[in-house]
Amino acid sequence: MYVREAIGQSLYDLGVRVAFGVVGSGNFHYTNALVGAGARFVAGRHEGGSAVMADAYARMSDEVAVLSLHQGCGYTNALTGIVEAAKSQSPLLVLTAEATDPKSNFYIDQQSIAVGCGAVALRVRSAETAIADLANAYRVCAEQRRTVVLNIPIDVQDHVLPGSASVTPPAARRAPRPQQAELEQFVTLLAEAERPVFVAGRGARGGSAKQALVELAERSGALLATSAVSRGMFEGEQWCIDVAGGFSTPLAAELITGADLIVGWGCALNMWTMRHGRLIGDDAKVVQVDIDQGAIGRHRPVDRALWAGNAETAADASALLAETNESRAGYRTGDVLERIRTEGRWHQVPFDDVSTADRIDPRSMSAQLNRMLPASRVLSVDSGNFLGYPSMYLDVPDEYGFCFTQAFQSVGRGRATAVGAAIAQPDRLPIAGCGDGGFLMGISELETAVRLKLPLLVIVYNDSKYGAEVHHFGSDVPLDTVTFPDTDIAAIARGYGCDAITVTNLDDLLPLKAWLDQPDRPMVLDAKVVSEDGAWWLVEAFGH
Repeated sequence: MYVREAIGQSLYDLGVRVAFGVVGSGNFHYTNALVGAGARFVAGRHEGGSAVMADAYARMSDEVAVLSLHQGCGYTNALTGIVEAAKSQSPLLVLTAEATDPKSNFYIDQQSIAVGCGAVALRVRSAETAIADLANAYRVCAEQRRTVVLNIPIDVQDHVLPGSASVTPPAARRAPRPQQAELEQFVTLLAEAERPVFVAGRGARGGSAKQALVELAERSGALLATSAVSRGMFEGEQWCIDVAGGFSTPLAAELITGADLIVGWGCALNMWTMRHGRLIGDDAKVVQVDIDQGAIGRHRPVDRALWAGNAETAADASALLAETNESRAGYRTGDVLERIRTEGRWHQVPFDDVSTADRIDPRSMSAQLNRMLPASRVLSVDSGNFLGYPSMYLDVPDEYGFCFTQAFQSVGRGRATAVGAAIAQPDRLPIAGCGDGGFLMGISELETAVRLKLPLLVIVYNDSKYGAEVHHFGSDVPLDTVTFPDTDIAAIARGYGCDAITVTNLDDLLPLKAWLDQPDRPMVLDAKVVSEDGAWWLVEAFGH
């Protein structure tokens, strides 16, 4: 067996069942060997889109995702997606062929580039170490939740593997329990708090953490919120106030700001989640619980830090409170509950519909779509002035219903995100929210969605501009570089093989009902939206 064949087989033995990428000469053989072993390979139309698909798959499946790339240019095409994954600590294993001869046209310093992108840079060193090197890279992804670039030299691939290939999937990572002294100090803060709020981040998703946090919140009287990337985690809980940060409802912002104790669970408490710190009251205590020591206190000082698992910490804190018979009403009063029921969602917040004869208010359209679409959905969004409308007005069923790949804020990746999310959650309706700029920038992966026959709904908030820049720089400067003639996106989508509708009013959405009855291909909504003012979440974003 050649090294290239052993790599593919060993990936399957490690548990890889889905991989993404674009095949070239350097990654042809090990990709085919992985498929031959029984895995599915999702071929993108561009490496940049494939990288985003793989990242989205990792987020929505909690599996190590695999991205297969050609050496040199194939690798550099994927870098924006790799940066996003690395910033978000996605367990993404990038397998890239590597040209090691400096005379090759494909030669670049791939390892240094990986380090610069924030990823872990590793290499298959020789035929003798190939399978051990692969297993180590997979283990780093799985256990440390890191993005790893594993360089596979072309010449090493052509060697015969000495001996047999044998790998064992890594055991599930065991999170540490909190130290007793730190736990007791935390429980004291919980017992003293009158208005506690829990904010769960991506690090709190999965396993038993959700139920443990719900139980501790009930015992301590805490309200439940999430960061954007964990939106939906407490869906159905009556004391949930949805998202903390730029997408917070006015009620959620008011209640979080009024908290005297904020506990971040696997949550960075960064400027987006805490609105540059404005959501934290002057007298509020802040606690951060995280399995990653480096994350604690990275974005702001905290009063208490617990380096431990979220589920373990919440369960131990509940047990300690039970021993002392401590159970508080906290923030859970009748008045607060009534306000959550009547003001807790964006579609309950009144607004003046500013639709015109030929353009629709994106809030009205998004709220109407929320009523029309099935509850079982997985929503992905691109970046831009529009992104709050789908993020706030479209409900999601749980923490695996919202794929928010926005750590790097790159435009043009929303549709590829939706493809990866759809493959990870095949029993849900996949939805992609895009601006016209992002739709056109990442249009190549529309063909991928058509080829895969995904029942993907693409909502294009089309204002014929890069709205973030237009609204940021204002009307006192020339804006010709960021405004464009109207594009018939519906016609373009039909050319790719999609169904498509042009939307200028709510009645234009009626044909969507027929598609929902039998969604056998993507549907693109070319929504001509009103966009006279900058979104308030971007006003905050540009404050960094």
